[in-house]
Amino acid sequence: MTAMPALPGFGGFRLEGKRALVTGAGRGLGLAAAAALAHAGAQVTLAARSQPELEAGCAAIREQGGVADFIVLDVTDSEAVAKAIGSRAPFHVLVNNAGMNRPKLLVDTQDEDIDAVLALNVKATFYMSREVARSLQAAGEAGSIINVSSQMGHVGSPRRTLYCATKHAVEGMSKALAWELGPSGIRVNTLCPTFIETALTAPMFEDAAFRRFVVDRIALGRLGRIDEVMGPIVFLASDASSLMTGSALMLDGGWTAA
Repeated sequence: MTAMPALPGFGGFRLEGKRALVTGAGRGLGLAAAAALAHAGAQVTLAARSQPELEAGCAAIREQGGVADFIVLDVTDSEAVAKAIGSRAPFHVLVNNAGMNRPKLLVDTQDEDIDAVLALNVKATFYMSREVARSLQAAGEAGSIINVSSQMGHVGSPRRTLYCATKHAVEGMSKALAWELGPSGIRVNTLCPTFIETALTAPMFEDAAFRRFVVDRIALGRLGRIDEVMGPIVFLASDASSLMTGSALMLDGGWTAA
């Protein structure tokens, strides 16, 4: 009789004992990410500027048995970020989800647009990553930083020069941080969704021509759903992805495969 093989161990997708922080968590993709992490066992902190949304999000997570609290925080304010992170125990998981887009032609893009989108999409990601990394390194603990990028961090598209510039920057930042923070056991990856149907994106898809433009470029022939982001978030946060750093996890329905 053949001897029973010794099977390798598997860390799994559970996050008990982990503290997670999600920015832009008051609604949409950020709230979904927080809910997924809480469902996997993490103690989740939601961060955004709107306290009523944060309170409602935490209540919904607790209703499902999760552990959640919140920070009212402007992530574009470096001093506020340093104070908020420095006054708390280290976060083992950071989801840099806060972001914005102001789609315009290059010639119509104003300086105020450039400053606002760069501040939230790039500088805030830098501020949050810096403070979470400082805290983890001081405590000698490992962690996972998940930067919510976009398929637009890998391609170009009309009226999205500014947005593409910021998401390409996030991709480069994440690769550099993977090398810099790797020796400390801190992994850094990006999550790159295609167009996801949310309350915020719904108005743009009322334009039938734009909807057709988007769907025609997605191999699956449809827009993404917000629940389809939740599993990949938990994967990147957990030991299931323990050898993964400096990578981009594409959730683009095949957009970049063309």
